Order: sequence, then C-alpha cells, then structure tokens
Amino acid sequence: MGTPLSRDPIAEARRNWEDHGWADVAAPMAAITAIMRTQQILLARIESTLKPFGLTFARYELLALLSFARKGSLPMNKASALLQVHPTSITNAVDRLERAGLVDRSPHPTDGRTTLIELTTAGRTLAKSSTAALNAEVFSAPGFDPGDVDHLIRILGSFRRNAGDFEE
Repeated sequence: MGTPLSRDPIAEARRNWEDHGWADVAAPMAAITAIMRTQQILLARIESTLKPFGLTFARYELLALLSFARKGSLPMNKASALLQVHPTSITNAVDRLERAGLVDRSPHPTDGRTTLIELTTAGRTLAKSSTAALNAEVFSAPGFDPGDVDHLIRILGSFRRNAGDFEE
C-alpha cells in the first residue's frame, strides 16, 4: 500500500456528483466505488499472503475447493460453476497447477466428455499451508469491526441473491 491520502477521494467524488446535479445517485455511486476499492485492498492483502506459496487467489481458490471435495477431485465444469468463473479461467488455473505438480487431470470414469481434476499430495499440503497463512494473516484480522462482519455478509448476500448469483 502507498501513502494514505489526506482525504477520502470517494467522499470527494460523492460531493462532486452532488455538485453536478446527480445527488439522487451520489450515495449509491459512493457505495459501489467504496466496495470496488475495498475489493482491491483485500485482494492485494490476499495476493501478498499467497505470493510466498507461488499462488494467485484464483489458483488458491481452486486448490481450496478441491481440498474440500469428498474425493479430492471434481469435474472441471463443476469447479467452474462452484467458483463462478468461466471455464477458460479454470483451464488456465489447472494448466498452471498441473505444471507445478499440484493437481492431476484424468478422464471421468463414466462420462467421456468430462475431465476430473484431483489434488496431488503436494497440492493438498500447499492448500493446507496457504489456508493457514490466509487465516492467520487476513481472515483473522480482516479490517472490519467484528460487529459489522455479519451485517456485511447479510447485505452483500442479499445483493448477490437479487442479482441472480444464487437462489435461496
């Protein structure tokens, strides 16, 4: 992170919106912009924690997902759906993880069109150690007041549900 600014640029943007006649959308603009900036800050913290493990957040998410799978493997299309990313992104992540010896690909035993991805022993070990680092360095001190976390989950969950991200 760089040097903190002397004032909040999002609050200033909100005032500019209001001054330019857009007062009716100034608060939602500020909220959306604040969410976007918060995402950048959190992603930078996560990426910094994962860098020593040779992982990006996208590749970490896939390792973590596979570590939670009952059999340690999932069809690539299911991983894509669960992580809510395009199949090309999963293919790219699997390519890199496979080259690093962290996952293996195999044909599905009953569906010839489906490819399974499975954690290797090294992948399972890395998933465990990188998760421990994220828990210690990011998730245990997220930067939100503890009383606000459940409110954030509710507010953002409601938004995501209303946007069609998931059903109840």
